[in-house]
Amino acid sequence: MDLSGILVQIENGNDEEIEKRLQQYNAENCKTFAFDCKQEEARIKLCHGILAVLGQPVQPQCQSTCLATMRILSRDKRVLGPVATRDGMVTLVRLARIPLPDVDVEPLAKSESAAEIQVVVEALKCLCNVVFNSMAAQQVGADVQLAQGLCARLRLANSLHHDVELFSLRLLFLLSALRSDIRRGLRQESDAVELLTGVLERTLDVRWTGPYEIACPDSQVPSISLEKNERAMESLKALFNITMSDSNDQNNDHQLRRTAAIMRHILMLRVQTEEKTEEVHSHAINLLSNLPVSCLDVLIDVPVQGGLEEYAGKNMDVVQVLLDFMEKRIDKGSNYKEGLTPVLSLMTESSRYHREIRRYLKAKVLPPLKDVKVRPEVGSMVRNKLVRLMTHIDMGVKQGAAEFLFVLCKESVDNLLKYTGYGNAAGLLVARGLLAGGRGDTEYSPDEDSDTEEYKSAKPFINPITGHIEEPMPNPIEDMTEEQKEYEAQKLANMIGELSRQQLIRPMGVRKDGSLAPLEEAIHTCNVPDRSDSDSD
Repeated sequence: MDLSGILVQIENGNDEEIEKRLQQYNAENCKTFAFDCKQEEARIKLCHGILAVLGQPVQPQCQSTCLATMRILSRDKRVLGPVATRDGMVTLVRLARIPLPDVDVEPLAKSESAAEIQVVVEALKCLCNVVFNSMAAQQVGADVQLAQGLCARLRLANSLHHDVELFSLRLLFLLSALRSDIRRGLRQESDAVELLTGVLERTLDVRWTGPYEIACPDSQVPSISLEKNERAMESLKALFNITMSDSNDQNNDHQLRRTAAIMRHILMLRVQTEEKTEEVHSHAINLLSNLPVSCLDVLIDVPVQGGLEEYAGKNMDVVQVLLDFMEKRIDKGSNYKEGLTPVLSLMTESSRYHREIRRYLKAKVLPPLKDVKVRPEVGSMVRNKLVRLMTHIDMGVKQGAAEFLFVLCKESVDNLLKYTGYGNAAGLLVARGLLAGGRGDTEYSPDEDSDTEEYKSAKPFINPITGHIEEPMPNPIEDMTEEQKEYEAQKLANMIGELSRQQLIRPMGVRKDGSLAPLEEAIHTCNVPDRSDSDSD
């Protein structure tokens, strides 16, 4: 659409004609995200013109139409110059009715008409786009304390329209994601953790029955409507950003525990669709990963339904939800880095520091071995799936899976090798300097693992590299003469030497401390006598 006609009408100041032309532009470009470079100057002028119209007393319907056009234009980073200024941002802030310390803003009343609410929502959408696409707008937002104004609005969440609260939360999320100074200010000065936790309480109709215990939801009906789920997810995303810094603030331990309790509540809820349920659970898991590990006991310190005596009366329902979530993400087979590593990290750290959680997960993931005739990575059990991930191409994924299994084995190399085989565990052992065996640094309870009779009888025949009993293979040198054996050995040595000289491979050895080193250095280290054990002066 030619923008010259719209610009002429804006210059003439005909509100009705402006609205008519912009509605046509909006209908044609509502799904446009890539813009023609030839009209860049015209779009910049249109931004100027729309800001001029919005600065005048026009009808709410015209304001909504202008803001809808601005929202479309703000998808183009190249034309945001007029909007990403203090005057441009303040114009949008006034229309969004966000209270700011040094800006005269008309407060948003409960009695606002639908047309006026629509203006507020459109202005918030524009601000979200502009902040996301412009560093200059982010700086202006920090200068005018936009995040603090949003917090002041959200403290009145009971009286806010759904879309007003939703896009206020989304704008707060964007500001906290893009500016570390805003994150710190929200955490230290605006009590944003307490505020957003309160928003979650109101959104989810939380009923506290103890300091960190929430009444169980009715399992017969969906517990979260789609609208409430949208607001809850935006709150969780903003909370995640804010808790990324200073997450070990001991002075706020009570509040963080209440936050953990609400995350448990969310993980036990369901939304009207399975996809939305998984999405909100993912955000809750991400947030739990930011909280101090000492707060995670709240997840299991609730009354047990049916009793689990072997886990000291702790309620493992939410731990099972985490395990199911992890397995579902593994089965999807994609986006492991963002979709799987957070839940792996959460279960690893909670298992490392909470004995009951580790014991429960060990029983579910690494039950006593019976059948050792197949490789550890072959099969459909959770253990098999995790062992397959130990050789994944993504370093973060393979380390996460290996570390989780290592912690379930109480960081014992022998126990890990029993369940995974040396070949699968080699990457972790190299990284931890444990190729020679031993344990990690964490202290665990002294309870012992018990092997099944089937495993004990099969253990002498298990190949430690592959972790299973292999079928006997024919000996390739059985029918060779001594001269042929010597010839093949020399041939292999020459091939290794040639590859080494070309630096295609580098022979390595293991030092006394279990770490890898070039072969010459490893041999030298092993041959040097340990003076600490000698009697010499």
